Amino acid sequence: MTDCKEILAMLKSAESDALREGAYLAGEAKCEDAVPLLVEMLKSSNIGVQESADNALRKIGGPQAVSGVIPLLRSDDAPVRNGAMDILRALGSQQLQAIIPLLKEEDVDIRIFATDILGSAGNVMAVAPLCEALLKDPEVNVRYQAAVSLGDLGLPEAAKCLNQAMRDEEWVQYSVIEALAKIRHSSSIDAMVKAMSHSSELVVSMIIDALGDMGNVKAVSLLLVRMESSPTALRNKIVKAIVKILGAKLVNLLPKDARANFREYLLIALEDEDEEVQDAGINGLAAMGGDDAAAGIFAIAVTLDPDQDQDRLDRILSSLAQMGVTAVLKSALRSEDARAAQLAVEVLSRVSSPEVEGVLVNAFWQNPIAVQRAIITVLAHIAGQGSVDFFMDLITKHNDGKVLKAAASFLGQKLRYAPAADLLFELLDHQYDDVKEAGLDACVAIGGEEMQERFRKLFSGIDPMKRLMAVYALGRIDAAANMDLLKTAMEDENPEIRKHALKAVASQCHESSVWTGLLAPRLLDENRDVRQTVVELMGECFCPEIIPHLLSALGDEDDWVKVRALEVLGQRRIAEAIPSVVAQLENPNKLVAIRAIECLGAIGGTAAFQALLSISGGEDYELMEAAESAIARIQDEQEGNL
Repeated sequence: MTDCKEILAMLKSAESDALREGAYLAGEAKCEDAVPLLVEMLKSSNIGVQESADNALRKIGGPQAVSGVIPLLRSDDAPVRNGAMDILRALGSQQLQAIIPLLKEEDVDIRIFATDILGSAGNVMAVAPLCEALLKDPEVNVRYQAAVSLGDLGLPEAAKCLNQAMRDEEWVQYSVIEALAKIRHSSSIDAMVKAMSHSSELVVSMIIDALGDMGNVKAVSLLLVRMESSPTALRNKIVKAIVKILGAKLVNLLPKDARANFREYLLIALEDEDEEVQDAGINGLAAMGGDDAAAGIFAIAVTLDPDQDQDRLDRILSSLAQMGVTAVLKSALRSEDARAAQLAVEVLSRVSSPEVEGVLVNAFWQNPIAVQRAIITVLAHIAGQGSVDFFMDLITKHNDGKVLKAAASFLGQKLRYAPAADLLFELLDHQYDDVKEAGLDACVAIGGEEMQERFRKLFSGIDPMKRLMAVYALGRIDAAANMDLLKTAMEDENPEIRKHALKAVASQCHESSVWTGLLAPRLLDENRDVRQTVVELMGECFCPEIIPHLLSALGDEDDWVKVRALEVLGQRRIAEAIPSVVAQLENPNKLVAIRAIECLGAIGGTAAFQALLSISGGEDYELMEAAESAIARIQDEQEGNL
């Protein structure tokens, strides 16, 4: 390690590099003799030199570093002075005896600096001198900073002198209140409330906010006493503080008389310009309930922008939901204001009450389509058997696609209501495809022999779309019972019908081995999508008997069929497929070749490894990269098996 003499020589250099190196070494060696030179370096115009000296002094620490830096507090150069402050804040807790005497300096600025530094000490020994400065220093800015620093320390020992300082002038009171709010000592509650009688309205407002932040229940009774004599603005602040202290639900635990008065004040708070005050009123009233409270809260909700005020609006709607099915919600559902009606629907969707269903059903036909859509979405989720007639009426009379889809889902998937079969089946002729799909799914959900017979008749028609729906439905309802029809559908002229028939037959793969013989011939289908579907189904319903068919698919004229076959062979790790897969490495379609490489990597084993090794040194970068990844996979698996 470099000794201090060498370090001192470096610190006397005129070269900035030597100065920075010397400062670093001084810090590492904790060379106290270097302190004067390091202090001088803090005055340098070279920022790198300043920073290196700063770091070194922080590492050295101790009384010499603190004493050496203190004179810089008198510097006329603000950056130097501020740098010294930062160092002393970091080191001051180690050397309070060097900082505390600065509180007696004649220079006001030095006293302010000293109170600031002591606030970072994190030491209870700093409380007494700061309290003395707070209560006795003739300069208001010193007293202000002393209070700030006591708040930064956050120690309960400071509460007593801070309480006394509540009688100081307004500028000091600001910092005292903030400090007390941080310390949260119960003894400060009385002092702060008493100070309200001789303080300005601004200070009183700060005190109220601080009491709310402190959260001490002791403050509630004292604040309640102050409410009657306070002007509206301050009374609203008190409302916010009490709700914050007690929580919305505990407001109901106030004494009966106080609770009645407080409820009136909560209603008034809704009209305050401060959103936080409004929100406190909303939270309190949500717990207390009442139609007048709900009306006041709803009036605020209607004014909010759903995009800009999304989070606040969501909280308010939840508060309204907490109040249940109120008169204001019923009224809004019948108003001409679509925005209000939609908000009412949103609130009701969050209310857990059997009354909601009837309210929404009764309001449905009186509203414009946008509101109807919102209502039906909620009803489809919450309604029960009692609303069947309403939904049946919708299917008959309404022509909006979203409404019909919701009704179909309710009657079909939710209730499986067989008497609705005729109406739901008629939706298969609707002009909108999504309504047809909703009707189809509803019919499938109802199922039963009668429904199957409807679809069998539908299959015998000439409309390919209806034959497709019939195959889809019969395959979902009972594929086994309709196997003969599905076999016929596999020969249909429409490739989409053949695909759905294949899927329906394959759904029985775990029940019978017949499906293999039915699917395999379709590997020769004229449509590539059908052949691709066959390969995918063979992967989903894999059994050893289909391996020859998968291998034959590698000879398909369509590359996507080959790709799907390679994916299945890799997923199932069919070792006997390696020769056929290797042959695909020469495929002119690079995608097929890459999938073949990935397939070999998935299958693994010596043969696959050797095949991959032979192409890993090729000239095609993409193939080479894919081969390296596949080889790495095989190696990882072998290492994992050791």
